[in-house]
Amino acid sequence: MKRFSRILIANRGEVALRILRACKELDIETVVVYSSADKDSNYLRLADQAICIGPGPSLQSYLDIPKIISAAEITDVEAIHPGYGFLAENAHFAEICRSCNIEFIGPSVEAIRSLGDKAKAREMARSVGVPCVPGSDGVVKDENSALEVARHIGYPVIIKAVWGGGGRGMRVAHNNISLVNGFLAARTEAETAFKSPELYIEKYIDKPRHVEIQILADNYGDTVHLGERDCSLQRRHQKLIEESPAPGLPAEVRGAMGEAAKKIARAAQYANAGTVEFLVDRELNFYFIEVNTRIQVEHPVTEMVTGIDLIQEQIRIASGEPLGYGQEDIQFRGAAIECRINAEDPASNFRPCSGTITRFVPPGGIGVRLDSHVTSGYQIPPFYDSMIGKLIVCRQDRGAAIATMRRALDEFQIEGVNTTIPLYKEIFKHFHFLRGNINTGFIEEYFLG
Repeated sequence: MKRFSRILIANRGEVALRILRACKELDIETVVVYSSADKDSNYLRLADQAICIGPGPSLQSYLDIPKIISAAEITDVEAIHPGYGFLAENAHFAEICRSCNIEFIGPSVEAIRSLGDKAKAREMARSVGVPCVPGSDGVVKDENSALEVARHIGYPVIIKAVWGGGGRGMRVAHNNISLVNGFLAARTEAETAFKSPELYIEKYIDKPRHVEIQILADNYGDTVHLGERDCSLQRRHQKLIEESPAPGLPAEVRGAMGEAAKKIARAAQYANAGTVEFLVDRELNFYFIEVNTRIQVEHPVTEMVTGIDLIQEQIRIASGEPLGYGQEDIQFRGAAIECRINAEDPASNFRPCSGTITRFVPPGGIGVRLDSHVTSGYQIPPFYDSMIGKLIVCRQDRGAAIATMRRALDEFQIEGVNTTIPLYKEIFKHFHFLRGNINTGFIEEYFLG
C-alpha cells in the first residue's frame, strides 16, 4: 500500500506543528494553510508550502471549507489532516474531501455522523452492552418533555447539546425552574455554537472522574485500545490537566473500560484514532458519555506511556495500512501528565489574555516534552483558543512524574501575558491531588470556591 506523498494540514498552532513533525519523519511533503493573523508563526517555514486562506476570524479562514479545498487542489495533495477543533469532526467537510478524491485523515463520514450525534451514540453503546448514564431516549423536544425525563430519573440532571462539545450547550438543573431556564439557555447556545438546537438529558453524577480510552482501528477490522487518560481536572467542562494511568483505578475496571471502548468502535465500524469518554462514579462504576472522532489535545499523554506516535498511526491507517499489531502487543510504561498552558488569568475567572509574549523560556531535562509553536515575541491572536502549549512529563511512576512537573513548571518562564502556570504550581502541591483524590469538581472546590 502506497503511503501519501503530500498532505495538507488544515489547522494552526501547536497541532499544526505536531502534524508537520510527524509528516517529516514519514518523509511526506506538507502544505499548511494559515490565516493572516498567523502569518508570522515560525512553524510555517517548516512546511514545504504555506498558503494564506483568509483573515484572522475562523469563519473566514480555518472554517472556510471552499478555501481549504481550493488550497488542497492547487497544491495537488492526496490527503488532509484536520487536527482537532475547527473542522476535525465536521462530517460535511470529510464528505467534500472524499468527493474531491482527497483522503480525510480521520474516520468515515458515517462514523462521524453516527457518533457525533450523542443521543445516537448512547443508543449504540447500549446496544452492545456498554453502560450509559440514565437519561432521555434520544432528543428531548421541549421543556415539557424535559420535565418528564427529570421526573423519571430524578434531580439533579444535566442538559447536553447533541452535537459539539467543549462544555457549550450544557447546563445542570436541580429543580423544575432551573431545568426550564437551563433548557432554553442550552438550546440557544447549542444553536449558536453547533447550528443545531437538539438537546438530550442525563442524570447528573456529582463529582465523578472523567476517564477516556484512546482507540486505534484500521480498515480491516482490527481495533486496539491504548489505555486510559484521567481528565478529571477541568473547569467548566474544559480539561486542564490529564494523566495516564488514572490514579487508583483498579486493573479490572481499566480492562473493562478498554474492552467497552473497543465494542463501541466496532459497532460504529470505526477506523482511525478516536477517544471513548466515560464518567466513573465513587463506587467505580463507569458510564459511557461520548466518542471524540478525532485526535485529542491530550494525545501526548498516551504517546509517552505507549511509545506509539498517534499522528503517524492516523496517517498510516488513512493510507490503507493495517495496524500490524494486536492488543497483546501494547506495552504501558511509566506515568505521564500533561498541563495545558493557556494564556488566561485564573485570578480573573480565567479571562483570556491576548498580546505579545515578551519572554518565553521553555523547560527541559529528562522526561520533559513541550508541544508549542510559541517563541519570544509571539503575538497571541484574539481569534482562537487560549492554549499556547502543552507541557508533558513522563517518569517511572506518578510520584516521580509529579516531581518532574513541579520542576518543569518552575523552570518555565512566560512573560507579557498571564498564564495558567501559577495555578498548576498550586495544584501540584495540593494534598488531595498528590494522593489521587480527584474529580471533575476539584478545581471549583479547592481553587475557585
